[in-house]
Amino acid sequence: MNNNLLKIENLKTMVEEKEILKGLNLEINKGEIHVIMGPNGAGKSTLANALMAHPRYRQVNGEIIFDGENINNLKTDERARRGLFLSFQYPEEIPGITVENFLKTAKNSIDGNLLKFLKFSKDLKTNMEDLKINTEYAKRYLNVGFSGGEKKKNEILQMLMLKPKLAILDETDSGLDVDAIKIVSQGIKIFSNEETAVLIITHNTKILENLKPDYVHILVDGKIVKTGDSTLADEIEKNGYESYKNN
Repeated sequence: MNNNLLKIENLKTMVEEKEILKGLNLEINKGEIHVIMGPNGAGKSTLANALMAHPRYRQVNGEIIFDGENINNLKTDERARRGLFLSFQYPEEIPGITVENFLKTAKNSIDGNLLKFLKFSKDLKTNMEDLKINTEYAKRYLNVGFSGGEKKKNEILQMLMLKPKLAILDETDSGLDVDAIKIVSQGIKIFSNEETAVLIITHNTKILENLKPDYVHILVDGKIVKTGDSTLADEIEKNGYESYKNN
């Protein structure tokens, strides 16, 4: 049985004619939590956006194999339907669409119009309570008037409701206080199981105090230059990235 969920081989991407990812390699298996850390401008968010086929990030080389399928030529919505999910670093406000209706539409699109409304409503209430989100927020417009922490928790709510195979969390912990980080970590624990995987992109080790990642990767200048266990994050917290630059 093949446990491999994501395999990235020699990925190179361009943004406005500038090469950002310069031959990145990464493998993620089902049941694993991976963390990517790196200095500003290393290519962390570029990797997240490239995986979701953001049109600004042009893939010029390499392969992205997801759940045994080459997804190089798939559009963003096609990748989402296959089980890729991206939590945004800066979630957008969408006036006119409530949190509940947004989730219903997204889940319908992924599941193929097989949505069971009673189960959906029950799951939504349970997940909102687990994330300490006021259930009244389900009737509010998506992220409109939400604080930064509420927007980030709403991204985790989407992950729990949509049940992707691989959740990519881009700086989900940035700007959060200690209590909010604990809640986000709890959401990741609820989501994680032997059939799913999580890729956390961060420059902060705070979220790792509540999670035990299987692998920590250091991304510098468009390439992963070091992989280790959670102790690698502790080393970075203490010593920074200087020793990994210009390697």
